Amino acid sequence: MPSGSASNASALIEAARALAPQVRAGADDAERERRLPLPLVTTLARAGMFRMCVPREFGGGEVDVATMVRVIEEIAVADGSAGWCVMIGATSGLLSAYLDAAVAREIYGSAPDGVTGGVFAPMGKAEAVDGGYRVNGRWAFASGSQHCGWLMGGCVVLDNGAPQLLPTGQPDTRLMLFPAAQAQIIDTWTVSGLRGTGSHDMAVANLFVPGERSASLITDRPRQTGPLYVFPVFGLLALGIAAVALGIARRAVDELNQLAAVKTPGGSRRRLAERPVIQMQLAHAEATLRAARAFLFDTVALTWEAAATQGAISVQQRALARLAATHATTSTAAVVDLMYNAGGGTSVYASNPLQRCFRDVHVATQHMMVAQATYELTGRILLGMETDTSML
Repeated sequence: MPSGSASNASALIEAARALAPQVRAGADDAERERRLPLPLVTTLARAGMFRMCVPREFGGGEVDVATMVRVIEEIAVADGSAGWCVMIGATSGLLSAYLDAAVAREIYGSAPDGVTGGVFAPMGKAEAVDGGYRVNGRWAFASGSQHCGWLMGGCVVLDNGAPQLLPTGQPDTRLMLFPAAQAQIIDTWTVSGLRGTGSHDMAVANLFVPGERSASLITDRPRQTGPLYVFPVFGLLALGIAAVALGIARRAVDELNQLAAVKTPGGSRRRLAERPVIQMQLAHAEATLRAARAFLFDTVALTWEAAATQGAISVQQRALARLAATHATTSTAAVVDLMYNAGGGTSVYASNPLQRCFRDVHVATQHMMVAQATYELTGRILLGMETDTSML
């Protein structure tokens, strides 16, 4: 990166650390209200957290991927839900690179505290009409939708009621962008973990979306040329999810460390910290977390180098990035489980952060971008077998 970009990245990471007390202070409210407190959203937005992937041309950060991961991780240490919402807002900004400059400025550059979000999965239907599309659909897991100014929803494109097919035989899908006020938010987010993300359903009915407010991640190519936009969108989404999980796991390890220093279990005269089994569990958790994090950042660095120097990322490198993200998420869940169990009965109380870490990380593992099927996909590619790589 140029020196100016490096200094901006460092400032963004420091800003995330500085905001940690405010993020942590709002976690209980977020958990109870099932959405981030709006003052916190405004603070995060004005600090540039949601615009990390928007091109500098439109007032965004256009950061390198390692910076994005580190910022999300820092916020997630303070609160997993806040980290998740930052991840969703940041990765949603990638769509700006696919749009005409005037449209991108309208949506992503209109205000420094504007936030976008939505759902990549093609759960909606878009009928091609003059000038654009007639959109109908309902999307689950619309994280942060209540604090967004614009939303996007993935759609299968229809022509006279039938799906348009690509040369591969797959249905054509496009992301549709529309003002959040035009969508209905349906209260569905009564869940075990990441409660503060407000990942309710969203729906639109017979909504006209101009063609210039849509883009395909499969057939379109980014109009921006920086290395950030060489990265596959789904790969970046997976890395963002892993960043949230890394932050949650770091919080769990730190919380157990603090608990072990003061807790003496019933029937024992020794603090947890003095018990060999706890010493071993904490060391194992620390090693697992650091190893998963190192693999992730090493893979990100190699992938970024390819994007910056070659302007392209090989299928194998894309697969390794997804593998690193999935491995990190799976490993962090194991770390949190270990710390939760080490905490004993203390871990089950709502007043103890370990129970929230436990619930939050096991919601993160359920995302399809870091699902167990990634191991099969990557294994096939590493073995040189014919594989559908459209989701890479």
